[in-house]
Amino acid sequence: MNPNLDLIPGFLAGHGRVLDRRRYDLLAGDGDAAGLLAALEGYRNADGGYGWGLEPDLRSPESQPGAALHAFEVFEEAGPATSPHAATLCDWLETVTLPDGGLPFSLPLTYSHATAPWWSGGDSTTSSLQITAVTAAAAHRVAAHDPAVAAHPWLERATRYCFETIGALEEAPHAYVLLFAVRFLDAVYDTRAGAADLLKRLGAVIPGDGRVPVAGGTENEALRPLDFAPFPGRPVRDLFEPAVIAADLVRLAGEQQDDGGWTVDYARISPAGSLEWRGAATVNAVRILRANGLA
Repeated sequence: MNPNLDLIPGFLAGHGRVLDRRRYDLLAGDGDAAGLLAALEGYRNADGGYGWGLEPDLRSPESQPGAALHAFEVFEEAGPATSPHAATLCDWLETVTLPDGGLPFSLPLTYSHATAPWWSGGDSTTSSLQITAVTAAAAHRVAAHDPAVAAHPWLERATRYCFETIGALEEAPHAYVLLFAVRFLDAVYDTRAGAADLLKRLGAVIPGDGRVPVAGGTENEALRPLDFAPFPGRPVRDLFEPAVIAADLVRLAGEQQDDGGWTVDYARISPAGSLEWRGAATVNAVRILRANGLA
């Protein structure tokens, strides 16, 4: 089953941020990296970090580690074009990194309106493997085409923290910690010794069908094989049988809604965030399907 791509520009016009419309235009071959990077600028703060709802469930304007993740995702999609703001973001992350090399889950908010409780209640004094791993993973993918990010000392500190913390895990972590640790190890698999062994160890706790329920999430919230291994040709794909990936691609394509977009199964926090997640999820779905030859 292939998605109906004709519906997507109209869906994004009614539901998507300018950022996600620019992401889709670039993905579809109609846009350019300059337009995408310009759209990202609206979320950038003078300190070099990002806020202003770039993470749709974190509406407060100040710079946050959770927003840094999404900024790196945009820098990755803009590649091979580079932006000096990617290295500047690493500079900002260095200022909020804790002594052990990890990032706090979130920083104190200017205001908590329309923001998810896990962000507003995040501990700013303790390193979070969840947020450090996913942010560092995205930064490593940017580093593949941006030498300034690759050479930045923040990335090396965060990488050491992730290796040490993942290596110290003694039991299966929360679903999202597991997911982001796996993504981190896949991102550094080709460049860091020890990543293969740790990835194999974490892969052993993922069920054969690739479905990992999210404790504390919505009733049916779960992570799927394509959350762990969205793109072909990566080592993380070896954790799943080909039939499992094939079935999940059918699932993902079949979840396109009648209006042309995709939705998410996690909690909706605000009207704005709900719309924005649908736009982001739609671009992400098409990106995955296209990379796997289905769009």
